[in-house]
Amino acid sequence: MMRFLSFLTLILTLCSTAAHAAETLRMAVTTSFHNSGLAEQLLPEIREDLDLEVQLLVVGTGQALKLGRAGDVDAILVHSRTAEEAFVAEGYGTHRREIMYNDFVLIGPAADPAGIQNSASASEALQSIARTRADFVSRGDDSGTHKQELRLWAAAGQDPAQFDRWYKSVGAGMGAALNTASGVNGYILSDRASWLNFGNKGGLALLFAGDPVLFNQYAYLPVNPARHGHVNAEAAAQLEDWLTSPRAQALIDGYQIQGETLFTFNAR
Repeated sequence: MMRFLSFLTLILTLCSTAAHAAETLRMAVTTSFHNSGLAEQLLPEIREDLDLEVQLLVVGTGQALKLGRAGDVDAILVHSRTAEEAFVAEGYGTHRREIMYNDFVLIGPAADPAGIQNSASASEALQSIARTRADFVSRGDDSGTHKQELRLWAAAGQDPAQFDRWYKSVGAGMGAALNTASGVNGYILSDRASWLNFGNKGGLALLFAGDPVLFNQYAYLPVNPARHGHVNAEAAAQLEDWLTSPRAQALIDGYQIQGETLFTFNAR
């Protein structure tokens, strides 16, 4: 009888634990968002407030949108407006909701052999790098950062397809690309948050920032349940409400490294 009661107690305990297990949502996010460290601040609070376990798939923006098109995730958090708007227009996302922003920055050797530190614009800085053929590391991975880099080269009247070996396309995430730049002591375009949270800076320094074209907006896109009926649309809506709440604003605006704010909340 005692054995039966012990067994029954075990079963009831397991059932109770399962009944209170957090609901799960799969969200594709960019490597730059993940490398910033902000996810480590937000996810425990989301679980506590919503009883929602957010599982992150960390990829570039292009791959994140492919996962959304395939219905492999419930929501996406990325930073490439043109690609995001196309995703929604094609019916794969229900809408696009802006959450927060920071900026892109040009990182390079502290000695600045291309002389970009006093450039008047991002275009002038990139023209100087191309003219001096200084080593430049490109993510080359169809990420939001890579898309922005290509737009900046085009605005500067430059075509990376014509560049020589000084232009190093690595096909990797933000952290890995920064590691490569540190290893070759080269220039690279990074989002500010990833740079501030990067631990292997070596001889690199932040050399250029502040041009309005370097603005970097992050947006949340729920995957359309009309396209993929299995997606957790209810949890995606709950997460959106949380990400646009005063609670999230305090956490996002309050996240700092060495006294510097990494993101600014601008949801509306």
